[in-house]
Amino acid sequence: MHVSRLRGRTRETEAVAAVLAGAAVGRGGALVFAGELGLGKSALLQHAVRTATGFLVLQTAGVAAEAHLAYAGLIRLLEPLADGVPRLAEEHRRTVRRMLSGQSCPDADRLPLRLAVLELLGSAGRPVLCCVDDVDAADPATADVLAFVARRVADRPVAMLLTAGDGVDGVRTLQLEALDFADSRALVADRADLVDDAVAAHLAEVGCGNPQALVDLAESLTPGQRAGAAPLPNGLPGASSLRQAYRARIAGLPTETRDLLLLTAAEAAATAESLPTAMLARVAEVRDLALGSLSPAELSGVVRVADGVVSFAQPLVRQTAYELVPLARRRAAHRLLAEQADQPADRLRRVLHLAAAGDAPDPVLAERLAEVAADAVRPGPAAIAFEAAAELAGDSQTAAAYLIAAARSGWLAGRPAYARRLITRVRRTLADVPRTPEADRVLGQTDLLLGEIELRSGATAAALDALLAAADRLARQHRELAVSVLMRASEAARFSGEYPRITEVRARAEALRRPGDSLRLRFVFAQIEGFAATFTGRFDQAKPALREAIALSERLGEPGALTAAGAAALLLGDDHTALRVTERACASADAAGDRAVLPVTLELTAYAQFWLGRHDAVRQSCLAGLRAARAGGQENYAGDHLGLLAVLAAVRGDADECRSQLARLRTPIEAGRVSRPRVLRDWALGVLDLAAGRPAEALSRFAGIADPATGHGHVVVQVLATPWLVEAAARSGAGDLARPAWQAYDQWAELTGDPVRRALSRRCRALLAERGSAEAERHFRVALELHGSSDADFEHARTQLLLGQDLRRTRRPRDAREHLHRAADLFQSAGADYWIDQVRAELRAAGEPVASPGPDATAALTAQQLQIAQLVADGSTNREVAAQLFISTRTVDHHMRNIFHRLGIRSRTELVRALR
Repeated sequence: MHVSRLRGRTRETEAVAAVLAGAAVGRGGALVFAGELGLGKSALLQHAVRTATGFLVLQTAGVAAEAHLAYAGLIRLLEPLADGVPRLAEEHRRTVRRMLSGQSCPDADRLPLRLAVLELLGSAGRPVLCCVDDVDAADPATADVLAFVARRVADRPVAMLLTAGDGVDGVRTLQLEALDFADSRALVADRADLVDDAVAAHLAEVGCGNPQALVDLAESLTPGQRAGAAPLPNGLPGASSLRQAYRARIAGLPTETRDLLLLTAAEAAATAESLPTAMLARVAEVRDLALGSLSPAELSGVVRVADGVVSFAQPLVRQTAYELVPLARRRAAHRLLAEQADQPADRLRRVLHLAAAGDAPDPVLAERLAEVAADAVRPGPAAIAFEAAAELAGDSQTAAAYLIAAARSGWLAGRPAYARRLITRVRRTLADVPRTPEADRVLGQTDLLLGEIELRSGATAAALDALLAAADRLARQHRELAVSVLMRASEAARFSGEYPRITEVRARAEALRRPGDSLRLRFVFAQIEGFAATFTGRFDQAKPALREAIALSERLGEPGALTAAGAAALLLGDDHTALRVTERACASADAAGDRAVLPVTLELTAYAQFWLGRHDAVRQSCLAGLRAARAGGQENYAGDHLGLLAVLAAVRGDADECRSQLARLRTPIEAGRVSRPRVLRDWALGVLDLAAGRPAEALSRFAGIADPATGHGHVVVQVLATPWLVEAAARSGAGDLARPAWQAYDQWAELTGDPVRRALSRRCRALLAERGSAEAERHFRVALELHGSSDADFEHARTQLLLGQDLRRTRRPRDAREHLHRAADLFQSAGADYWIDQVRAELRAAGEPVASPGPDATAALTAQQLQIAQLVADGSTNREVAAQLFISTRTVDHHMRNIFHRLGIRSRTELVRALR
């Protein structure tokens, strides 16, 4: 085992560094880390101690056994400062000595004591770090003094870090969240040497993002389990300190409360859903239990009652509450819940509880489970039902069919590790079964699902070959399934940048086409044909197929088909249609509980918004897509969203934001040498190089994205980056290097008929012409006319700026100023501060004095507004500002609107610049 770093805690460690840096120069600060057991609050304190170079470190912790002893925790904290007590003012010295000697503190001395502690900490002779773990478990007297001091260290060399279940009044609080799937998996790998990737993924899911749970699980593995050769744990190990803490919390509740918790836990265990309060009330009445008996669990934070359901605050607590009860009582709870699930809408709930209460095999109940699961609206419960059916099935082949259905539902519900685990079970189940057409069909479904999972969250570079091989195996007896596999193979080729191989996909698809094909098959064939024609330079042939794919997808109405239609619309240059169908796909996916499709759907939505110049919307779509990808373990598509966020930041001139996003970008070698995240990174860095006056370096990055002559590389991203490639080449005096890329772009742009794409092509043509020539100006002006037919203000502004620069450098300053002013107006409407500064610099160079960019913040804002603005500019959220200033969040929101209005700004990024 090797020591792990703090995974998924970048925000928190940066906050620690900021507090320590301030305290080191006499500007102290305090911070509370709040959250449930096991989230790593104590680890953050340990991190602070390790990094507090030059600090005197004082530590204490709340101890429940000493909670009745006044000042017990404070005495432990201040003992190292005992030598400094004689130097305090007389009254302060007296009160501190009384406290350290264990004497009571009269009410009249409470304020002097608090001030004395503040003085003592601030006069230690060097910066002080106070770490207080579990302050909410400390004796009340200690907690009161520490809270008082924490609110008043701003002008002292003192850093105070506290942990608690909840916040501390008036002290900035960071609420710790569960780790995402990627960080959970990485933490397991940190703590278990040579752990198999699938094992790490399984534990990441079982651990529910709780770092302590993940550590306990990882360290409990046997060598066989680490290698994936032995059954894996599905819950916390018995020796887990976290499990023991949960067990003690539950055991301390009244008996009737625990009975109600069992019913709530049984519902979640059987259905993965929260128990409706109405159902709990009916069952409680049958058991002669008072529903009010649930109150102790609610007040202690074990469960939440809201929106008509009862749910456990932490999944691991629910699991512990369920496992602590003997099997016979658990089954009795399931039978009782099944009896009360007597409404038509409760069919799935009823059979799931019957399955949990029964014994295997039970083929009749298994068939009922599968039938109800097939009709389920949400994939999460469907996955559980199909898996339960597999456990009850009477033969291996039927069990395998149920398992692959469960795996597919689990993948749609955003559980890739669960789906992989079931895929492994399918293959083991069928290993000794004679090969039949049905067994081959199930194995084909397994290949299709595994290929999709690898494409989005695994080894993309290998997914294409695996999918093509699977399609070949299925083609003879399972044609429709083979076509579905080819559709996913087409996506794999595009993601990994292997565009020439789309012709292999097309050839196989054509061999499977038949007269009278279903609507869905016709859609897939049209999509594959349209993509293949596009990426082999036959765009005139691609357009009819792409249009047909869009029309058929809208008739199907499925999230996956609508998402593919979004990609087709983008290839056609029809951004409004792309936006419409992808937004419909998101709504459809949300209604169906399909989480697997959301990352790619939101990515295509973002690209449509990017072309339309809606940069704020691009950012929101990418952030939503990133959350969806991380929640569903789709790291490849998480990389896409981070890459596009980096490109957006670079294009808007925010180099710090761009590098921040790139620092979060993971590009594993298994994703392919030219996977989208990698080339998006190159695009973003190329834009930064260009902005920094390094056109040759930018050109090298852009040219490495793809080779338009051979089609190797990531052609789609190359097309998107072509205007930047041409600009870099023109500035480098190497225009000929960009001509092949521009020619491919121009052919596509003209065939789309889209004014934005055609305008950008003309702008490229102008840049490739001789500077200041009539030809260059003619192409610029055609580009401007085309921009006038679109709403994409940002690119329109950049064309005006480039023309203005060209005119100024050919000694036509008056003409240049006209276009530069238009550029400034357009950039202003687009909220592009960086580019407004570039325009101002050009205007000054063209001989026009330029006014100050905006009002002085100190003059434009009231004292309180300025204080709020400075806290926000330092990175605090509105909620954190409210806590520090003892005002409501609504008041902060109101002030922020007024601040933005007075300074004439639109974003927090602009606020940071305004306060520089």
